Amino acid sequence: MNGQQLFRIFLPLLKPLLANKYAWFAMILGGMSYVVYDYSQRDRYSYEGVPKAQSFSLNTWTRVFRNEGFMVGYSEWRGNPLWVTYHLRPIGKKKTLKRPSRFQSDWRSIRRVSHDDYLKSGYDRGHMAPNYAISNIYGRPGQLDTFVMTNITPQRPHLNQKIWQRLEDVEANKFATWFKDMWVITGPIFDKNITKLRSGVEIPDAFYKIYIVPSKKKGDAPKTLSFIIPQKVKGNESLSRYVSSIDEIEKRTGFDFLSKLPDHIENKVEASTSSKGWRLKQVANLRSRY
Repeated sequence: MNGQQLFRIFLPLLKPLLANKYAWFAMILGGMSYVVYDYSQRDRYSYEGVPKAQSFSLNTWTRVFRNEGFMVGYSEWRGNPLWVTYHLRPIGKKKTLKRPSRFQSDWRSIRRVSHDDYLKSGYDRGHMAPNYAISNIYGRPGQLDTFVMTNITPQRPHLNQKIWQRLEDVEANKFATWFKDMWVITGPIFDKNITKLRSGVEIPDAFYKIYIVPSKKKGDAPKTLSFIIPQKVKGNESLSRYVSSIDEIEKRTGFDFLSKLPDHIENKVEASTSSKGWRLKQVANLRSRY
């Protein structure tokens, strides 16, 4: 259970205690304990290190939020999650969970971006941790967390509803089934010419996905596959067209990924643009659901 779910459960119980100075003291100690525990758990939610900014900048400064089944590096400055990590395994029997009708503001965020900030903007509320995979693997709590606005970024409809949806289906129904154990890192890419929604939320120019299959033998390199997909797509393009390298994603985002890998392995896998072993030709042109 993550902090957001605990807050929803215990807030009604805490209100009578807020006027008591001893209760305040206990809450401060409890809060400090939770922060220490939360920090210690972060490596469990990422593969070979939490993504880190290569240098300090408001554009890459993030607050880290743990959710049910995924973790977010959220930018209060941009109003976007700059990176999201999650762990996939085969889905098995698919769950049918009712999709929430609205997205929720995140109580942990200072900015408190809302569902209505996207109204009549021409942009979809694009999930970074996907509803489909997270809800099927982590259940209803995971699904609800994917509908929190710190997991959401502006995506054009042809991107969100077509090629991005196709890629999410491939990762959940193909890659996770084939490889059994897989990590995903995903997020937006911004160029220097920033445009914004009326609410001030910045609009990305592209999005990245990094797929990682851990090596079975200690000392071997993991298997990786990366994509950069621009906002302005028709939606029916081949996924093969957008294969990239982790090095290129790091260059365009300002983040360092897989930093805990030995340097000789990290350098090799991050330079690769190979899709060998991923059966990409088999899935690159599958049709979208919409």
